[in-house]
Amino acid sequence: MQQPYEPPRARDADRAARVLVVDDDPTVAEVVAGYLDRAGYRVDRADDGPTALIRAAAHRPDLVVLDLMLPGMDGLEVCRRLRGHGPVPVIMLTARGDEDDRVLGLEVGADDYVTKPFSPRELVLRVESVLRRTRPDTSARPLSAAGLAVDPAARRATRNGTELALTLREFDLLAFLMRRPGVAHSREDLMREVWGWDFGDLSTVTVHVRRLRGKIEDDPADPRLIRTVWGVGYRFEPGGEAD
Repeated sequence: MQQPYEPPRARDADRAARVLVVDDDPTVAEVVAGYLDRAGYRVDRADDGPTALIRAAAHRPDLVVLDLMLPGMDGLEVCRRLRGHGPVPVIMLTARGDEDDRVLGLEVGADDYVTKPFSPRELVLRVESVLRRTRPDTSARPLSAAGLAVDPAARRATRNGTELALTLREFDLLAFLMRRPGVAHSREDLMREVWGWDFGDLSTVTVHVRRLRGKIEDDPADPRLIRTVWGVGYRFEPGGEAD
């Protein structure tokens, strides 16, 4: 007799993590919450945007699983408002595979997305992956170049002394590039090293590079720090020199 699926248990460091599941489809919400609960996470649920914001204010989540297509206040607006109260990792659920939907979610700061219909097992693994990357890297040395300072242990980044409001993936992307100045990385390499994915939609990398440039470049339309290497990908130029 085939044994029922048992989702991977959350790592000890994640076991107390609180996940807010926001979806107006009660079946989807129940399945997702059930899998996360069995994986060892504390789970809160909301079926619309206003309720999600109330729940998040009452019990700050460590991560939000957020449906894009919510009634009234859509997932994009919910994500914006959540981020307005401080950084929180967001995994966006999209009902369609349209690139526009995925890009919109990434543009407002979603750290990951999953397209419906999806495997609950995959979603649990995505949650674990995102939470793992939120933990401070106490072994990594601080980085500084071109007025930028990145402290992996504190997960804090500044530009000319002013703190940068970076999402989880933006922080990891900046730290990865700064550790390897002058080296060109393909989008496939960045997806594997920064996102931990061996495959996926490469527009994810493109959107995050664009968002990061908007926060660290003097002129994002003419970037000097994160340079495009045509036919390859991107490289970090600490001198900010033009090609």
